Amino acid sequence: MLLPELGHFSLIFALCFSIYAAGAGVFGARRHRRDFVGSARNSVFAVFCFLTIASCILIHELMVHNFGLRYVAEYSSSAMPKQYVFAAFWGGMAGSMLLWAWLVGLFGSLVAWQNRRQHEALMPYVLSTIMGTAAFFTAVMLFGANPFEQLAIPATHGTQLNPLLQNPSMMFHPPTLYVGYVGMVVPYAFGIAALATGKLDDTWIRITRRWTLFAWLFLGMGILMGAQWAYVELGWGGYWGWDPVENASFMPWLIATAFLHSVMIQEKKGMLKVWNVSLVCLMYIMSIFGTFLTRSGVLSSVHAFANSNLGPYFLMFIGGSVLLSCALTHRQWDKLKSEEEIESFVSKESSFLLNNLLLLGAAVAVFWGTVFPVLSEAVRGVKVTVAAPYFNRVMVPIGLALLALTGICPLIAWRRASPQNLKRNYLRPALAALVTALLLYVFGVRKLLAILPLSLCAFVVGTIVLEYYRGTLARRSITGEPLGLSFVNLIARNRRRYGGYIVHLGIVSLFAGITGSTVYKLEKEATLRIGENMKIGGYSLRYDQLKEQSTPARERVIASLAVWEGKRFIGTLLPEKNFHPDQDQPVTETAIRGTLKEDLYVILANWDRNSTATFKVFVNPLITLVWLSGLFILTGTTIAMLPDPQKVPVAAYVPSRQAADGIPVT
Repeated sequence: MLLPELGHFSLIFALCFSIYAAGAGVFGARRHRRDFVGSARNSVFAVFCFLTIASCILIHELMVHNFGLRYVAEYSSSAMPKQYVFAAFWGGMAGSMLLWAWLVGLFGSLVAWQNRRQHEALMPYVLSTIMGTAAFFTAVMLFGANPFEQLAIPATHGTQLNPLLQNPSMMFHPPTLYVGYVGMVVPYAFGIAALATGKLDDTWIRITRRWTLFAWLFLGMGILMGAQWAYVELGWGGYWGWDPVENASFMPWLIATAFLHSVMIQEKKGMLKVWNVSLVCLMYIMSIFGTFLTRSGVLSSVHAFANSNLGPYFLMFIGGSVLLSCALTHRQWDKLKSEEEIESFVSKESSFLLNNLLLLGAAVAVFWGTVFPVLSEAVRGVKVTVAAPYFNRVMVPIGLALLALTGICPLIAWRRASPQNLKRNYLRPALAALVTALLLYVFGVRKLLAILPLSLCAFVVGTIVLEYYRGTLARRSITGEPLGLSFVNLIARNRRRYGGYIVHLGIVSLFAGITGSTVYKLEKEATLRIGENMKIGGYSLRYDQLKEQSTPARERVIASLAVWEGKRFIGTLLPEKNFHPDQDQPVTETAIRGTLKEDLYVILANWDRNSTATFKVFVNPLITLVWLSGLFILTGTTIAMLPDPQKVPVAAYVPSRQAADGIPVT
């Protein structure tokens, strides 16, 4: 049997076993048949094995350049570097669907193995839900986008992967996003299981907390990687353009952020149960919706797969998921009632609820701006473009409110905050924000859209520093440990809380970077002859030469510019244009000189071999903080995901009602 045929049959077997696992799990749970539940669990492992075989075969066919396969011929060529031939696995429609399905099988197997001797009531429904997702993606491949479809006449050579995709980020950005998308399946499966069984306490939330953090982290890192890729590759001086596919990944991330905060209220107070099951279902549905946007062909995007016929499959699956979620929620409505009520608007409960409403409002605003052009064209026959100004007008105030709540939520008391609590916790951070605003004004910053977010950043940093300071001193006073050791042990003993604060520092870094790189961004275009200069900001750039290079893979046109900062020579930048075979448009390769203060970003826009060249130059202040935010978020989330050690009486300093009076509690 030929390997492609084996791959095709592996998909068929994966589909059969996933359908069986989904049915056997529910049947075994409802009829109390452990043999069927065990059989469903074993089928999950079988699905993963068959999908692994199919994935390995497709990768093998790519690496040996089997151009008899349509997928291999359309997304790779023998002239491509090996790493991009490998990355072609997820570079096209069918391959990316196989990666999606394989990850579902992997995560399903991990969940089945982790919980093989626990949570017996929930697990049949969990496995059935995960396998239902695996069955859908496998069926889509078999009936709509088969990676093992063979050409009647094998191609003599393949087609180059889009040159925009031949970037090192291609090795990391797409699979990172897919891990985030697919990771949403696990908390959704436990949420559906809790609804199906009526076990709606916080057990399912505690089980899935790390899975949700894991998916949230990878989705967030994927978004940042994509922004950085767009920044260096697309040659437009920016990193986020509110592109529909960018929005598709942003929406489930926003909802997951709301869910991660909301579950703390249910764990502590038994509140927001309806909210939490709704959010976990929305997370999953929006991750499928994001995949639909990318693969349906209903929108135009540099990220989307064009000419797809998969839209109806996804719409039916999304509709079924929505109906299932709503039906189960309605069925358990009485059990989802909160055990307590919010006592005061000035409390941790209400601040977390407001935070969630803002996050969900942001997701709704992005959703409407994304789908409105499609709806307009379908209803009126007129294609309307919703551009960045709409998103900026809506998202800027929401973002600033969320930034303020990032500082307010951790310190405010449960149930009802007293004036003494507010003064004790917020006076110094508020002073830090005020001093920051005054210093910015003194040093020439006059724009409110810079002063306000940067002052709020100082407020949030002040609250975080205050939390660490109080906790460290409280621990040292009780244990007698050195200050540095007290600080380390404070984090180690309450990783979830203090890891979360590091994530908040990442959000501060992100907001500061966005503020600097948008409010004070400089842009200039100039046409220069060799030897002429242009100035922008504090930089002077001299056009020295233009050269051409030719290789079998591409033709390069490279400009050389000498750069001075003030009177100090700081180096040479080499922006270029690349011409690839079978591509109508050249690919821009930007030249960037980056520092913590700002980036000098140069694009070769046009040229005349014998006389002039046109350059677009940007100065992007503080943009490095956008990329550094990922390091904070990665570090903080990793710490928060680690299990806490067994509590001891001096485990941590927790700012609750007791802590408002300076009393360390466990």
